[in-house]
Amino acid sequence: MTTPTTPRGLTIDELRTRLDSANPPRLLDVRTPAEYEGAHIPGSYNVPLDTLREHREELTKHLDTDVVLVCRSGRRAGQAERALAEAGLPGLAVLSGGMTAWEKSGAPTNYGQERWDMERQVRLVAGSLVLVGALGSFVVPGLQALSAFVGGGLAFAAISNTCAMGVMLSKMPWNRTPSFDPRKAVTQLADGR
Repeated sequence: MTTPTTPRGLTIDELRTRLDSANPPRLLDVRTPAEYEGAHIPGSYNVPLDTLREHREELTKHLDTDVVLVCRSGRRAGQAERALAEAGLPGLAVLSGGMTAWEKSGAPTNYGQERWDMERQVRLVAGSLVLVGALGSFVVPGLQALSAFVGGGLAFAAISNTCAMGVMLSKMPWNRTPSFDPRKAVTQLADGR
C-alpha cells in the first residue's frame, strides 16, 4: 500500500513571479463553479474537483507538469493533485493557502457574484443539524442521535480528509452556475484558452 505524498506547495510570491514570466503555468481552480464565479485568479480554468476526478484521464492528455492547482485553502487542490498523479501526471504544485491567502495578499483577483464558500456552507448545515438534534431531543426522545451522527461524520471527514456533506452541497442548485459544462472545461484546456 502506498501512502499519499504531500503536494508541492507554491507560495503566492512564487506563483506571481511565475505568472509574470514568459511561460506562465496553467492554473486549475478546483472549487465549485459558484465559488469560482465569486472570485478567481485571472486566467485560471475552473475544473471542479468532482469533474476533475471523473475526467482525469482525459485531462492529463491536455496538461503537462507546469500546472498549479487552486482551491479555497489547499485541501481540495491536494486531493486534485493526488487524483491527477494516479492518472499519470505526478508532481503538480498546489497554491499554498489557496484563494483565501491569494485574496488576503492583495494579488489580482477577478470578482463576480459573491457566494458562500463550501466550508462555510458545511459549517452551517452541520451546526444546524447538531442544534436540531440537541434541542429537538427535549421533544422527541432519541433525536440527540442526529447530533452524534453529525459529530461522527465530521470526525471521519477530518481523519479521512474528505467531506461527504461538502460533496452533497456542491450539487445543490445554488452551487451550480447555469453556464458550467464539464466537457467545455476540458475543451478549453485542450485549446489552451
